[in-house]
Amino acid sequence: MADDLERQARILLVDDSMMDMELALEAFSGLGFATTVDVALGGREALDRLLGVTRQEDRTPFATPDIILLDLKMPGVDGFEVLRQVKGNPALRQIPVIILTSSREEGDRAMSYDTGANSYLVKPLSFDGFIDVIHQIGDYWLILNVRPPGMPARCRPETDAGVRQPHAGSPA
Repeated sequence: MADDLERQARILLVDDSMMDMELALEAFSGLGFATTVDVALGGREALDRLLGVTRQEDRTPFATPDIILLDLKMPGVDGFEVLRQVKGNPALRQIPVIILTSSREEGDRAMSYDTGANSYLVKPLSFDGFIDVIHQIGDYWLILNVRPPGMPARCRPETDAGVRQPHAGSPA
């Protein structure tokens, strides 16, 4: 049980926009929760990580995230396909998937929920708004929400969040 309280929550941030990714990483670093944020630059990289197709440089498998923050509009493998594969995979389907997108289209929102998204949030246009949304995600999904199996009962507050940058093979 003590180990459960000490473990950091692991978040997989999936986006193709370096600017949005950097904003999110900056926001997570100031959360005050024990979090590790792994990043995937696009849907293909996210699926490779989640399905174990690729490995880190040290050849250890990527850890399964506790939460996935997923952009929808990405070239190649889009967020809808990532969502379909996550929710269709028995080993991954219980991971909460929060859609964090610039799309305000009702059809995108409806399709996201129909495919199994746990939440749908539109990216704010301002930096302060973006920081606020990330803090609200942390408050709800890391503290208030009933945790999915495998997630720590409560994340230990910290001053710095662990943030992992894209691995060397990732496109910039």
